[in-house]
Amino acid sequence: MQTMDTLEHLIVKHPFLSGLDPHFYHFFNDCALHRRYEPGQEIFHEHGNAEHFYLIHSGKVALETFVPGRGRVTIQTLGPGEALGWSWLFPPHQWHFSASATEPTELIEFDAASLRDKAEENRDFGNELVIRVARILLERLQGTREQLIDVYRMRP
Repeated sequence: MQTMDTLEHLIVKHPFLSGLDPHFYHFFNDCALHRRYEPGQEIFHEHGNAEHFYLIHSGKVALETFVPGRGRVTIQTLGPGEALGWSWLFPPHQWHFSASATEPTELIEFDAASLRDKAEENRDFGNELVIRVARILLERLQGTREQLIDVYRMRP
């Protein structure tokens, strides 16, 4: 298990928080835990309650969805320096995908309710958080677009 100093250092150095106003780091530090997942271990499940937000420190995570007739299908694989999850920020706070570690993975886990409360209390922090999550959404949408282009390129 990481020491608190190390966990705080990991939070400050994570690319998701790059350029964050230093006054806001304590909002993250106050609700952070270090988590380790083994290959195949589920981090969260599609349609479950989105109670956490994650920053990937090491390892890889597969974002998956259930497709009738095919089972679980990997939509995207995320790695170190990336953020995991946005469903925790928007009602009804339920996961749209499942996520599982594909190799030994270390995450920084944040309590979503705590972050939402801090964002509600401090509008500047809330705006900063929404902008950063919106960047994730844009990146994921662009990734999905590229996958669709590849799929349709293969069709006759």
